[in-house]
Amino acid sequence: MTEWIIPLYKIYTDDEDVNLITKIVKRGNNWAIGPEIEEFENAIKNYIDVDYCLTLNSGTSALHAAFLAYGLGPQNDIVVPSFSFISTANSVSFVGANPIFADIEESTYGLDPELLSNYITPNTKAIVPMDYGGLPCRINEINQVAKNNDVLVIEDSAEALGSTIDGKKVGSFSDSSIFSFCGNKVLTTGEGGAVVTNDKKIYEKIKLIRSHGRMDSKRYFDNVEQSQYLELGYNWRMSSITAALGISQIQKLDKIISMRQNNADVISKTISKFPEITLPLSPDGFKNIYQMYSIRLSNKNIRDELHNFLTTKKIFSKVYFPPIHLTDFYKNKFGTTSNQLPVTEKISNEILTLPLYPNMTSEEKSYLTNSICEFFESKIT
Repeated sequence: MTEWIIPLYKIYTDDEDVNLITKIVKRGNNWAIGPEIEEFENAIKNYIDVDYCLTLNSGTSALHAAFLAYGLGPQNDIVVPSFSFISTANSVSFVGANPIFADIEESTYGLDPELLSNYITPNTKAIVPMDYGGLPCRINEINQVAKNNDVLVIEDSAEALGSTIDGKKVGSFSDSSIFSFCGNKVLTTGEGGAVVTNDKKIYEKIKLIRSHGRMDSKRYFDNVEQSQYLELGYNWRMSSITAALGISQIQKLDKIISMRQNNADVISKTISKFPEITLPLSPDGFKNIYQMYSIRLSNKNIRDELHNFLTTKKIFSKVYFPPIHLTDFYKNKFGTTSNQLPVTEKISNEILTLPLYPNMTSEEKSYLTNSICEFFESKIT
């Protein structure tokens, strides 16, 4: 196992995280279903300014649950990006629907609203845009296309809690949105996810779906009466211990975002002198929270060479994301091929995610940027 001098990410934590978890452990009950879950959900919905929030055990479960709640399934087409983590498309397959891969645009790396209508069929029921790396997609334009075609928008905001467009938080634009709290996210609980919406019916459906289809007037282990099971459901609940981490983390979320932005600025100022590099994007009015710090190189060869060079320096970098439509599973099942999404494939060949985290030291930033400078200066000599 490589001991990285600079890992891709580090989790920002403090004593409050430990104290809240310790409190739950010491009380000796309600580790699974306790009051912290509702408290965390309320904190999320208030932060985003939506009516409803439900936490789940992962962002993937959250997206899957949202699809089920809206009744999506076989015979339905769902438009998704290929430039995303694979669960965006897998969740479509989980419900038996057909993923329709659409191309992206270069200002946000999100779905291209100018092209979206080309991918909508008579069977299309939903569009699932993704907010890449902490930067919002062009969700207002995407919502307009959806409205014109009478389809849902379920936004995959797994990477974007805290990002905004003109001051309005991601998660408050679409029919529903999901978030992930996986270990590399800006707000992390180790694993976890959430669905946010203003639709009470969807909220009530997901409450059933995430907990065995069970309708409880009280928490399960506080209820001496028999539960009612109204439909098929899953065990997708978030635990109280996980929610406690979320409560602590969301209280310092804006601080964490500011730290990430400051570190991104330092890195960008140093490496911006190289014309082969396109820095992370931030269109006017869009707040990038830098869940990832992803640069583009002028071509695949330079990208791969830099990636390998950084590895020799024990600096962790990674390609986020390879195109989903070119994975073996999707090629074999759906017959997807190369060259069908030219912008997606171009960006995937040029993108490289560099280390970034809130408590990145000056020495770590210098080692990273000096290594990148060394790579490009060696090309000149």
